[in-house]
Amino acid sequence: SVDPEEALQNKVVGLYFSAGWCSPCRDFTPVLCDFYTELLEETEPPAPFEVVFISSDHSAEEMLGYMRAMHGDWLALPFHDPYKHDLKKKYNITAIPKLVIVKQTGEVITDKGRKQIRDKGLSCFRNWLEGADIFQNFSS
Repeated sequence: SVDPEEALQNKVVGLYFSAGWCSPCRDFTPVLCDFYTELLEETEPPAPFEVVFISSDHSAEEMLGYMRAMHGDWLALPFHDPYKHDLKKKYNITAIPKLVIVKQTGEVITDKGRKQIRDKGLSCFRNWLEGADIFQNFSS
């Protein structure tokens, strides 16, 4: 359990709407893991990026199994948190997987995070950083 304000302060945030039963999700999740790991573990200083998983699994047990089996070391909204319904509505989530990249304020930088990671790899992060108005010395 973390304080979300503290954990997400001065970071570009990827809201990852996904579920273990969804085969396109299981296909993309390892790609997102690699992207996350490269940004946080292989750059100095670590990139100001965090992923928050918002589950569409059928149970808390399914969510935990999916996270243990496939996820990176990222944050997740608790399964029973009613806020996930607000987030799905706010960001117009009609299908998964969906990776919405937002500023710390929740303002959308892009709702095409999945496509951008697939098409551009790590280079898309620089564009997100510029869109986030976060000023720091980050080089990839």
